[in-house]
Amino acid sequence: MEKYCKAALELGADHAVPFTIDQIVFDSRTILKCMFGCSDWGYGHTCPSRNGSLMPWEYEKVLRRYTRGIIIHSTDKKVSQDVSFEVERRAFMDGYYFAFSMSDCACCEKCTGFSGARCANPKKARPAFHSVGIDVFKTVRQFGLPLETLRDRNDPQNWYSAVFID
Repeated sequence: MEKYCKAALELGADHAVPFTIDQIVFDSRTILKCMFGCSDWGYGHTCPSRNGSLMPWEYEKVLRRYTRGIIIHSTDKKVSQDVSFEVERRAFMDGYYFAFSMSDCACCEKCTGFSGARCANPKKARPAFHSVGIDVFKTVRQFGLPLETLRDRNDPQNWYSAVFID
């Protein structure tokens, strides 16, 4: 995993740390924050409200099949997504054919789901780390990574993505 952490940092991540699946904190209550706290609910192509989406407890069952991966941190949403997708690609090319990245989608300036159109980037749009039932706060704090509740819209944001590698 060190190879992928090094690559993530070279690609622009602020931090990249390896994890084992037992360090990922799953909590299906995350769906409540999506349903009642996110303006993308019902529109976003990567959100758990989309037709055919797995629910957090279903994602947990799938993700627990992995044994390891890396967590990527950036203060830039697009960097977080781009880095995680590139790390996924490199892991895949190294033979980890189930490598899978998750990050808040930053492909489009405005998600085409808001206009009822199909996803403009279906191969790159992925679910957010938190929307699949992962308690990002508890998970990243284990590694000493920065994450606090935003108190003001102008507070600097921390964006997290993960690449599950097996």
